[in-house]
Amino acid sequence: MADLPGYVRSCLHTGKLAFLAILVSGGVVLQVLACALYDNWWPMLTVIMYVLLPMPLLFFASSDSSSLFTESDNSWVNATKFLTGTSAVGSVAIPAILKHAGVICWGALAMELSSFFVFVLAIMCYIRMDNENDYRIL
Repeated sequence: MADLPGYVRSCLHTGKLAFLAILVSGGVVLQVLACALYDNWWPMLTVIMYVLLPMPLLFFASSDSSSLFTESDNSWVNATKFLTGTSAVGSVAIPAILKHAGVICWGALAMELSSFFVFVLAIMCYIRMDNENDYRIL
């Protein structure tokens, strides 16, 4: 992509950002629809986990995100991995527990889990886009 003109690279970058915005918006819509369609707002408890999920990364991880993908002896990086994993499991466990308790129905559970996977897809796309050197400002 180095041989493309600057305006074409900028347009591609804008398209990727728009795709990320659509993914996040779709996840939010699925989250709200899981509650509104079934007139039960208990599934909104997963929003707490969505808010808590990036906090360990913001507080404990360094600006170099590559340390999260490698094995490390740093206790802060290990604590970050543990807390982030716990929050991610909680994002799936809360709707499952609510369904098991009979608080929400199967449709709300399906929408909650699909919302989670859309958010995960958006995060993975962001990480991939952030690691590409073609769009960095020098």
